[in-house]
Amino acid sequence: MAKALGKNGTTPREYSVIIERDSDGYYVAEVPELPGCHTQAKSLDKLMERVREAIQVCRDAQGEPESEPRFIGIQRILV
Repeated sequence: MAKALGKNGTTPREYSVIIERDSDGYYVAEVPELPGCHTQAKSLDKLMERVREAIQVCRDAQGEPESEPRFIGIQRILV
């Protein structure tokens, strides 16, 4: 059975998104599986819209990954 293609003819994939809030109140999103893929917005709704766009731009620029990328997690450490 063939997989359904996304909007731009790419295979849909699931990505992890790390969201932080900066000192100016902006939400900042980073996609660890795609180096350099990040964006920001004033609201979470707008951030999710922009992160989808950023992921597509990064996938178009970097090409399809050979294997499914896996985000492992975040570890906090006190130093």
